[in-house]
Amino acid sequence: MTAVRQNAWLAFSLSGGKDSTLAAWAVMSFLDKLGHPRARRMAIHADLGRAEWRSTPAMVEAVADLLGVPLLIVRRKVGDMVARWEQRFASGKARYEALETYHLIGPWSSSSLRFCTSELKATQIGPELARRFRGETIVSVIGLRREESAARRFTPISRADHRFAKPGNRAGTQMISWHPLADWTTDAVFAAHSAHRLPLHESYQVYGASRLSCAFCVLASGADLAASASAPGNIDLYRHLVAMEARSTFSFQPNRWLADIAPRLLSPTQLGHIEQARSDADTRRAIEAHMPAGLRFIKGWPPRIPTRNEAAQIAAARAPILRRHGLRNLFPTGPAVRARFDELLAAKHGRSS
Repeated sequence: MTAVRQNAWLAFSLSGGKDSTLAAWAVMSFLDKLGHPRARRMAIHADLGRAEWRSTPAMVEAVADLLGVPLLIVRRKVGDMVARWEQRFASGKARYEALETYHLIGPWSSSSLRFCTSELKATQIGPELARRFRGETIVSVIGLRREESAARRFTPISRADHRFAKPGNRAGTQMISWHPLADWTTDAVFAAHSAHRLPLHESYQVYGASRLSCAFCVLASGADLAASASAPGNIDLYRHLVAMEARSTFSFQPNRWLADIAPRLLSPTQLGHIEQARSDADTRRAIEAHMPAGLRFIKGWPPRIPTRNEAAQIAAARAPILRRHGLRNLFPTGPAVRARFDELLAAKHGRSS
């Protein structure tokens, strides 16, 4: 509490969800009791663009108004969450065409590659706060809870955050993350909302979702995906993401096609494209499963030059995948594949091929 007593800046990270709303409201009350100046408090929201529920921006504004603090909106300058998925697939195709990857890479993020929390939230919010309040101590209030997932079970109540303000930086900027709800349960959070008449996002109240994230989250349960698809404001996004599944041949989640969540919302043409994508995905997986195992992608890939037989297998396996995605076959033969691996190894070891 030293930072708070010394009148640090307090930034409430608002998502529109139940946890960030309650965390901000509870801390506001606590700060008032301590006599912390309201003029040194603010709210900040990282807008995910098309990936958000359509009602989220208004919800975030309503929460900031309830708190009585100014609201700052930050966005990724090179595109929203949907654009990031599209960019990932475009980059993956280019790398596959250039034989810089062994298998084709799909567009979607994952539990280990969460663009939303890294590129579109933390790396937008942190630098902006560090820039605005250079030389100050900044406390970010974040609604993380240990119960939410195994990855969050060790979430501390607070911790120093050195990502955007290195220790000993010239300006003297210090950043701290505060998780006041770390040990709260979901039931307790909803009960507090009810007891204090705090606003709840329509995803919970109207559509029965268990949590708020992107309108369609790669980590969401089937029930939450269905809840999102039932909201009229999310239908255009749903169809857009299903079209991405069809074009890429990669399902939205490893074991679930988003198209299966609400097929009633899809046209016969879209349903036909998805059926073709499923078939093409099965073909791609079967092809890739039979590529030489000793050359599969690992850190520092490639490990070696393939044998002549392996190179011929790789060339044959890549051809139908390249054709499916309209990519050039730059290495159509075994000798061409071996020559490309030699180039990659030369670059890896810093020598001329």
